[in-house]
Amino acid sequence: MLFRRDKGFLVFIPYQHGIFSRLYTIIMATQDGSEEVIMETEAQAKEAEEQAGIADGHTDEGNATTQDSSISNGDDADDEQEMVDLKIIWNKIKYDLKIPVDSSGATLKERIHSLTGLPPAMQKVMYKGLLPEDKTLREIKVTNGAKIMVVGSTINDVLAVNTPKEVIQQEVKAEENKKEPLCRQKQHRKVLDKGKPEDIMASVKGVKERLPTVPLSGMFNKSGGKVRLTFKLEQDQLWLGTKERTEKVPMGSIKNVVSEPIEGHEDYYMVAFQLGPTEASQYWVYWVPAQFVDAIKDTVLGKWQYF
Repeated sequence: MLFRRDKGFLVFIPYQHGIFSRLYTIIMATQDGSEEVIMETEAQAKEAEEQAGIADGHTDEGNATTQDSSISNGDDADDEQEMVDLKIIWNKIKYDLKIPVDSSGATLKERIHSLTGLPPAMQKVMYKGLLPEDKTLREIKVTNGAKIMVVGSTINDVLAVNTPKEVIQQEVKAEENKKEPLCRQKQHRKVLDKGKPEDIMASVKGVKERLPTVPLSGMFNKSGGKVRLTFKLEQDQLWLGTKERTEKVPMGSIKNVVSEPIEGHEDYYMVAFQLGPTEASQYWVYWVPAQFVDAIKDTVLGKWQYF
């Protein structure tokens, strides 16, 4: 309780924890010695309470000011993160990039996109190998000042390069279609004009068979001599045998296998084994039974590796 005397008035104020009650009593001493009791209204009590608050320095406005000062607007969130400075190198151009070390590879690609205009899907980002998108820079140990290599072309670059290339490919294909079949070319005609060998193996048109357990024999080579093909699977070798000698060729060294049916005798093929980097190294074999052509390609090149 709090008592105070002011100009002949004795004021009695109930007081709890700094908050005035809604109603308080003033005991006023009159001139004749009697006492007059006055009950203040709630509005008056509130006014007194506010005045007391001002005196103590605890107004609502002051409290609001104190509370607001402790609230962050979030603008300095990035400043609290650990950052790394990176050198982004793309197309011989260097870009400086500062990014949180806990950013993922995918986030880094987005930042690179904003710098270079290179879409993330067309980026190959290299840092000690291909940079994974699902790991953070911290996890892959990207350090301050690290150089990040970026490989890729923008969509406009791709269109600018590919459009002429497609036209060239179409022209080359059209030119190839104009070429006469291999069996009509002079270098092959001189062998084919000798006719089908008498001891050639029987052929079956429109059928695919596995290689026989015996060598394929009775065929001609480019010089018109007899040749036989022996497939030594356990040694991964193809033996090209003639009357003079046998050449043992590792199948892994054969770059390509080319085949074409012989015009007028479509149940037999002419087949070339490319032994070197250019077509000049092709070893031609004529009158190969049609049913074994696919099996030869599968065996030499591996299935699905030829066209």
